[in-house]
Amino acid sequence: MQMRTALFWTLAVVVTLASGLYQRRTGPTYPLSGTAELAGQTIEYSLPRSHGGDGDQEIRIPTGEVPVTGTMEWKRHKTKDAWVMVDMTAAGGALVANLPHQPPAGKLDYRITLRSGEATVHLPSEGGVVIRFRGDVPAAVLVTHVAVMFLSMLFSVRAGLELWGTGKNLKPMMYVTLVLMGIGGLILGPIVQKYAFDAYWTGWPFGHDMTDNKTLAAFLAWGVAVVMLHRGKHPARWACGAALVTLIVFLIPHSVLGSELNYEEMDKAGKPAGAVIPVPVETRRPDVCVRRMQSVPLITVREPIPVATTA
Repeated sequence: MQMRTALFWTLAVVVTLASGLYQRRTGPTYPLSGTAELAGQTIEYSLPRSHGGDGDQEIRIPTGEVPVTGTMEWKRHKTKDAWVMVDMTAAGGALVANLPHQPPAGKLDYRITLRSGEATVHLPSEGGVVIRFRGDVPAAVLVTHVAVMFLSMLFSVRAGLELWGTGKNLKPMMYVTLVLMGIGGLILGPIVQKYAFDAYWTGWPFGHDMTDNKTLAAFLAWGVAVVMLHRGKHPARWACGAALVTLIVFLIPHSVLGSELNYEEMDKAGKPAGAVIPVPVETRRPDVCVRRMQSVPLITVREPIPVATTA
């Protein structure tokens, strides 16, 4: 009996940690890392895809002793904006350039070109990188949210495994799972969302945010399982089904189909208060990029910034 209980808890811990690691490393906000060969040297890079808080996002490419020059091009995501080109500067064995700060849920497309003599390499080798900006979330709020969600996953898996156990502790584990899911996903989750994207809830029925929707799906699954605990003949089966739904939910990469600023709607309504955008000064290729930039404050608009929820 004790050996089986220990085995079930061990399996629950392993599944929870594995699903969390998978979710983090496969999400669209995880840095895009890789290597590139230039002038006989290997250059390792890590390109950020998420920025929290104020200030611009620094893009740093370590170059070591290789004599390299570089440029970075960027534009607002899902717009017809011209690509803005910025020369990267050498600093501390690396090439550095900054992406301008965006409003919460704003995204930028960017790509980098490195040159050494006649050799050229693009980072990434194909396409570009999308980075999303968000507000700063207090560490205490974020850590508590993540911890509670992982505990809910842990108890979810453990309750599901009672299908092969005695079922003695099934009822308290199901209630604990439901309560943790509600606190972590439906209370702390919206608070984190408000700090990050200035909206408490952008999932169903107000939008299509996948993170909100999958949290709601898991909570409802456990809500049904708890109801069937009192009305059904096989509560352990319902618990196992809810645990499977939760596991599938946790395997969906975080931030997929997440909150996204609609730049076209924002442009129609006017710019957000205090926003700064680059203004071309000297154009090398008018249809593609600008060489230098200056920033000017935009007009203040009192209406809220429209946010779409499709990635």
